[in-house]
Amino acid sequence: MDTKSNTARYETKGNIALITFDNPPVNGLGYPVRSAVVAGIERALSDPAIQAIVVTGAGKAFSGGADIKEFGTPKAAAEPTLHTMIRVAESSTKPVIAAIHTVCMGGGLEFSLACHFRVAAPGAQIALPEVKLGLVPGAGGTQRLPRAVGLETALNMIVSGNPVPSESLKGTALFDEIIEGDFAAGALAFAAKVVAEKRPMKKVRDLKVNPMNAEAFLDFALNTVKTVAKNFPAPAKCVEAIAASVDKPFEEGLKIERDIFLALMQSPESRALRHAFFAERAASKIPDIPEDTKPRKIDKVAVIGAGTMGGGITMNFLNAGIPVTILETKQEALDKGLATIRKNYEGTVKKGRLTAEKMEQRMALLKPTLSYDDLKDADLIIEAVFEEIGVKEQVFNKLDAVAKPGAILASNTSTLDVDKIASFTKRPQDVVGMHFFSPANVMKLLEVVRGKKSAPDVMATVMGIGKKIKKTAVVSGVCDGFIGNRMLKYYGRMANELVEEGASPQQVDRAMEKFGMAMGPFRVADLAGNDIGFAIRKRLYAEDPKAKKLPIADRICEMGRFGQKTGAGWYRYEPGQRAAIPDPVVDKVIEEVRKANGVTPRKIGDDEIIERCVYALVNEGARIVEEGIAARASDVDMVYLTGYGFPLFRGGPMLYADMVGLPNVERAMRKFRAQTGDAFWEPAALLSRLAAEGKSFN
Repeated sequence: MDTKSNTARYETKGNIALITFDNPPVNGLGYPVRSAVVAGIERALSDPAIQAIVVTGAGKAFSGGADIKEFGTPKAAAEPTLHTMIRVAESSTKPVIAAIHTVCMGGGLEFSLACHFRVAAPGAQIALPEVKLGLVPGAGGTQRLPRAVGLETALNMIVSGNPVPSESLKGTALFDEIIEGDFAAGALAFAAKVVAEKRPMKKVRDLKVNPMNAEAFLDFALNTVKTVAKNFPAPAKCVEAIAASVDKPFEEGLKIERDIFLALMQSPESRALRHAFFAERAASKIPDIPEDTKPRKIDKVAVIGAGTMGGGITMNFLNAGIPVTILETKQEALDKGLATIRKNYEGTVKKGRLTAEKMEQRMALLKPTLSYDDLKDADLIIEAVFEEIGVKEQVFNKLDAVAKPGAILASNTSTLDVDKIASFTKRPQDVVGMHFFSPANVMKLLEVVRGKKSAPDVMATVMGIGKKIKKTAVVSGVCDGFIGNRMLKYYGRMANELVEEGASPQQVDRAMEKFGMAMGPFRVADLAGNDIGFAIRKRLYAEDPKAKKLPIADRICEMGRFGQKTGAGWYRYEPGQRAAIPDPVVDKVIEEVRKANGVTPRKIGDDEIIERCVYALVNEGARIVEEGIAARASDVDMVYLTGYGFPLFRGGPMLYADMVGLPNVERAMRKFRAQTGDAFWEPAALLSRLAAEGKSFN
């Protein structure tokens, strides 16, 4: 018996050969696995004692598909390829049975579709998720799945990429049997039955797709997909490939699928999605902290502050089944915070995404208090109080006195110095930044701010907790605004300067939304509250009298126009409405400021707006990587994709710069430097070096 891991094991069970994928954690079909499977099938075919072959997966998966570690390497195309492995199974002269459990996705499902029989355990997750990487299934999935489960089911699975439980596909040609009870024994018993009954070996490729109203259905699907996924070509291409399964011979359909797959592989959208996929995995690793660092135990959490942020942060932990003690200074504020949490859950219950029983279970994990003494047994304490260093000092002084030894003390600060906050305690090694984004119960991003003295096990614990509460955790060093807000400062500044020079807030917003941002910068400012940025600017003006001023934004705030919450900001808002309505009052302010500063407005094109706003993010992002505030450029991209509404189909600001070409980005920056005289546009040293060497950020 072959016991080598990261390959496939071969063993015999009487007259049955059992081949087991063994490449943890999800049995990715890497080159060693493919080689061992092909060798195993050939070995079984040449052994006269063997009458059937069962293929299954070790551990917690049948197979998750292609081995992502091989993406973009020569090994991905090395023989035997996945196509070869599929052909060998399909053309076997002895029956091949796929025994599917737990997870069967991508290439794993495509391989099983080429086997002569398939059995499954209940609850196995079945999917072709390639669309999520901007691709179509590339090993026959678009041709075989419609033949196995019908056109509509296959199209829904392939276009969404979402998993479907095996039992919901019962009765289709995908599964010959759903095995309850001991799965391994049941799969071998099924194989014995195939042999004993001399069952004919079926090939999915020989089935016909039910073509009833197929043309009308496919046209409708294509139009729907083009509307819903307008920035992504892959979903529409999935429909195109599936259409070939209806009206083309099997081999021709395979060729059409392959051509589409190879074309999409070169598309910027697929590159962006694959980049995001790998970037999310890379972000969870801290280069100088070993992966086997033992985390601290987090059984109880405390949150200080029951306002919008505190309540949202609390919900993340309740959702994960972790008890939370929430502290406020006044009963009224505490009651209001609890009522908001309950109201949020009730909204989710109304939408049918949560049961009333689950809501009560979550609320039961919540303990309100007005006393710091109630935090003494918490393993992790997160403060979400007012963003002012004096207020933070009072809180951390109290926490230092009451928190148990080894408790992690976290600040939800969005810009303040985490090292300074740590210095308010006698345990700086236990202090870390956990910057959540509003609304904290919805937004995916968690910036984990690593202080100079934050202990390695504290970092490992917080990153692990991030995963547990379903956040994308990205590590940032300490600097003003960390990764996201430090870059946002310049993005906002460029938007403001464009308005000073001649653009209108509406034009800037429209241009950035056309580029793909979820919202333009001025609509975002009104939504978040203009007073937040104003408070930060006033602090910076006081610290540095030479700091660049934003006169229009400052004037708007001085008028009390803080955005949606006051009914007016860069736009005006009707009561109870979120629609941003252009306001002549703002036009007048802009005109007055231009006149006072001697500016003659000029016509500004959308391309200049996009370049100045996006390249501002790129230049500051490059400085952040250069300084080691972010460990890698892809971390900067993750922050912007998950926390700031940067378009996923562009892969983040740093990947976007790579795709434009760094020499082109640098050239544009030098042009802006000459045009505006602004030293900010001096390209970051890292950017210039990479451009000169013909390299890229990622």
